[in-house]
Amino acid sequence: MRTVNVVNHPKSKFNAFTLFQHSEQQSQRNLALLEQLQTTLDVKQLIDIFAIEVAKYLDFTGLYFKHVEVSATARGSRQAKSERQFELKINGQFFGIISYAVNMPISMGNYKVLTELHELLLNPLKNAVQYHQAMQLAMQDSLTQLGNRRSFDEQIKRTMAQASRRHTRVGLILSDLNKFKAVNDSFGHDIGDNVLVQFAKALRQSVRDTDCVFRFGGDEFAIIVADATEQSLSVIEHRIYHAMSQDALLAKYNVTSSLGLAFMNRADNPTSFFKRADKALYSQKMTMPQTLSIVSQR
Repeated sequence: MRTVNVVNHPKSKFNAFTLFQHSEQQSQRNLALLEQLQTTLDVKQLIDIFAIEVAKYLDFTGLYFKHVEVSATARGSRQAKSERQFELKINGQFFGIISYAVNMPISMGNYKVLTELHELLLNPLKNAVQYHQAMQLAMQDSLTQLGNRRSFDEQIKRTMAQASRRHTRVGLILSDLNKFKAVNDSFGHDIGDNVLVQFAKALRQSVRDTDCVFRFGGDEFAIIVADATEQSLSVIEHRIYHAMSQDALLAKYNVTSSLGLAFMNRADNPTSFFKRADKALYSQKMTMPQTLSIVSQR
């Protein structure tokens, strides 16, 4: 069972001076919590800090925060008989939802405490969400909305480390477009950009939800395949070629792609792993026909 309460936080309603409108002891607790909440811009860490404070007043088994772009679960959270949700608003605008997994109803006294604690949490949480959004933009290719090279460098390290712990395999697919410069030179950069966007779409359509797709710049792309097998990489490869053949724009300009595939081995680091996939890509490009075939400029 879920119950939703709306907690609206007008900009002028809460500021640091309201901390001292309570008893001295409570004001000191509030100030201490506020100081803790201002020590991090990580949403998950904020929720963990907040959960520890809430546990002093409320018996709950789980605490969850959900925003349209980011969500977080407090450490050790588990399900309960019911869930109580508090809808957070800033100046009347929906911001997110905090949910508590509880086995007993929340008393009116604890409800008031939670409302006050939410006011303390809101501004640090807003700052953390904005920081998350900024970091996401810094890790994203603006043209295709894929991850960029910085994002790739971080993800490949995480995926390789995880594979080593779980004794699974990681696949890496590098790709670029054949004769892409000729498309740009013949038809202009607007058409070139459209080609890149459609190729990125073809890559997204060809991978699993657990796979990650990146654009490094120009016409260079990469796919990290977790829990990879020869079959899964082969399936992705064939899907990419099929998706490209079905795309009207790519077909119109006779856009083709070369792919270089590699599996991580035990001796690999991110650099050596990338170099082997890049070597495979280069080898495939060398076997491609050297004749230029694009549609005539109109």
